[in-house]
Amino acid sequence: MIASLIVVFREVLEAGLIVGIVLAATRGVPERGRWIAGGIASGVLGAVLLASFAGLLSEAFEGNGQELFNATILSVAVVMLSWHVLWMARHGREMAQQMRAAGQAVALGQKSLLALAVVVALAVLREGAEVVLFLYGIAASTGASAASLAAGGALGIAAGAAVSWLLYRGLLVIPVRHLFSVTGVLIALLAAGMAGQAAAILAGADLIPAWGLDVWNSSSLLPENSLTGRTLHVLIGYSERPAGVQVVAYAAVLAALLIGRYMLARRDAVTPAGTPAPRLGAANEVR
Repeated sequence: MIASLIVVFREVLEAGLIVGIVLAATRGVPERGRWIAGGIASGVLGAVLLASFAGLLSEAFEGNGQELFNATILSVAVVMLSWHVLWMARHGREMAQQMRAAGQAVALGQKSLLALAVVVALAVLREGAEVVLFLYGIAASTGASAASLAAGGALGIAAGAAVSWLLYRGLLVIPVRHLFSVTGVLIALLAAGMAGQAAAILAGADLIPAWGLDVWNSSSLLPENSLTGRTLHVLIGYSERPAGVQVVAYAAVLAALLIGRYMLARRDAVTPAGTPAPRLGAANEVR
């Protein structure tokens, strides 16, 4: 539940920031709320349809093919999470500025409200598609139940929507970059855990070398089926008896993401300041 809460919170917060920027840029435009709401609903509907197709594909790969399908989904999720952490950290400010420009174009009469609704729908669909992929990856890697994922997702939606609303109203003084920094590290750990689990699945199916079984055995100290063990398995990919290739995959992905975030942060620190970041409310940074 915790993993799904983190992922959904992050995605809802990003979508909420986009919607908030558009709302702020189109303040005073008649009927803008109805068109933006329609764009949000269309994006959510598209994500729901994507989720239904993912379920059908999963059922089509029953038997031995299910393991390969799960490993593929996990691998794609790792790539998407990595892109999410690194690319979005670098270009999120630029995307926020583009969204504000789109809203201002509508306010000036240069674009229609329909065009604005399409922009919002695509943004929400993108975040929703990532949620579908990540939640399936969490289910495949941790064996979490549908009820647990749904509960975590509901809490993530509520928390993300609440924070987005507070940011839009200018009531939250915490810079959003701090929220994204914390969730970025958590998602990096989730991605590393998924990479390790994908490697373990492929090694178990004899598709890749295992590089040694039971690199360590910590079942007597921290059983994986205990409450703490299950929590750590979900959050950081803990395994009581990992294979060698699982450890290597985990360490490689985690190191790549953390080093990448550090290098991007350093580059941003030495780059001369450019266009000011768009803001929601009086004192909140978008990224």
